[in-house]
Amino acid sequence: DYVRDDDYILYDITAKGGKNIPWNKRGLIERAGPREMIYFDPSKVHAGIVTCGGLCPGLNVVIRAIVMSLWYHYGVRRISGFKFGFRGLMPQYRLPEIELTPDLVANIHNDGGTMLGSSRGGGDRLVEVADSIERMNVRILFVIGGDGSQRGAHEIARLMKERRQKVAIVGIPKTIDNDLAFIQRSFGFDTAVSEAVDAVSGAHVEAHDAVNGVAVVKLMGRESGFIAAATALGTSDVNYVLVPEVPFDLEGEHGLLTHLKKRLAARNHAVIVVAEGAGQDLLPQSTTTDASGNKKLGDIGIFLKDTIKSYFKKEGMEINLKYIDPSYLIRSTKANPNDAIYCTRLGANAVHAAMAGKTDMIVSLIHDHYVHVPIDLAVSRRNRIDPESSFWRNVIEATGQPALMKNQQG
Repeated sequence: DYVRDDDYILYDITAKGGKNIPWNKRGLIERAGPREMIYFDPSKVHAGIVTCGGLCPGLNVVIRAIVMSLWYHYGVRRISGFKFGFRGLMPQYRLPEIELTPDLVANIHNDGGTMLGSSRGGGDRLVEVADSIERMNVRILFVIGGDGSQRGAHEIARLMKERRQKVAIVGIPKTIDNDLAFIQRSFGFDTAVSEAVDAVSGAHVEAHDAVNGVAVVKLMGRESGFIAAATALGTSDVNYVLVPEVPFDLEGEHGLLTHLKKRLAARNHAVIVVAEGAGQDLLPQSTTTDASGNKKLGDIGIFLKDTIKSYFKKEGMEINLKYIDPSYLIRSTKANPNDAIYCTRLGANAVHAAMAGKTDMIVSLIHDHYVHVPIDLAVSRRNRIDPESSFWRNVIEATGQPALMKNQQG
């Protein structure tokens, strides 16, 4: 069942009556899978693995899949785990590499987090990382991380090519927010939604059983609100979903607070789910960034909680508000079965790609096919909710919230 290098899938599978778009104009993406001929001699390969960025369900499953596939399918016997992301490849941190074997990783899939540890940053010191790769004779490096980490992997691949080093840099896309482009679904997302649904169900009980009960649940989603939106579809208990892609007002005739007041008068309770990146235009703007270079966000959850309390106090209306932020509990949990299957297949296909000499690419899932996507393409834009899409329409239908909570509409 070998896959040939000229096996592709079509990226654009849409069609309109009366229009014929040639297949070669629809975008071809190389299929993943084992190749009949491999590039590296397994007996001479030193493979490395790093996990970068924030935690996400499934990291240990991917590590295990990579080690098992390298060891049993290809006979690679030298596999190193580098601790705390790119720091593990920087000499000044003096972090010992971990010798990864099947026995060591056999049961790590039962634990959340990553056995290698993770950290943000390092993208400004990739020359040092490249130096370490060269010095340690690492021939394959698997980078498990999100947008910033994959940009770093792309730069490392460029440096290796510039130095004429035969090194394969293969990315496994990790972003709990599901915001990497050209990826059908990022691993950890399914688990995150499952855990978030449980949190919202508890929040609904708290709100429902109180006088004018209001529950505000803040979920992950810096620039993309997929977790919040999918959670609303996964439970019938959410009344308002606030995401970065859809702006909203608080005050005024069409603002959230007015709609919330009407909701409480009619139903005595309400559940609000807000993504962490929503409503940032309502908060003081920050000029600082985190270690990954991301702009630091204002805390929309706390702001929303305080604003709602203040509004109803002025209105002279009693409410009982509960604020819940389960984000870090969700990030650190172990992968559910769906994500575990996905992570195992991503890890195995990453190994097939690396052993075939593929580099500067990530393993992705598109139209239910595992494929190779160039890193520069995957990081060229973010995957975001389209407010005009059927997905967002279904969210609006599920919650019953107004399509737009803005005073100036249109």
